[in-house]
Amino acid sequence: MGGKNTILNKFALAETKKGIISVSHLEEPYGSGSFPVVSIGISIKGDETKPDWKAHIPYENLDQLIESLKIAKEKFNQEEN
Repeated sequence: MGGKNTILNKFALAETKKGIISVSHLEEPYGSGSFPVVSIGISIKGDETKPDWKAHIPYENLDQLIESLKIAKEKFNQEEN
């Protein structure tokens, strides 16, 4: 399963030596004709092409995900202060 994967961004995974978080556009993630998704991968070993964990987010849910991440960030910042 999974079609063409285009990495849009990648950055270091905090508190690891080689870990990477990658954000990709993934075509046909569930077979022919399935809608594209944003794929978020985490690779502890530093190979963004073979993530240890990944989540597929439909484009229609990106605004909700971004809002949820903002809420998580605000909560973390409040706990830190």
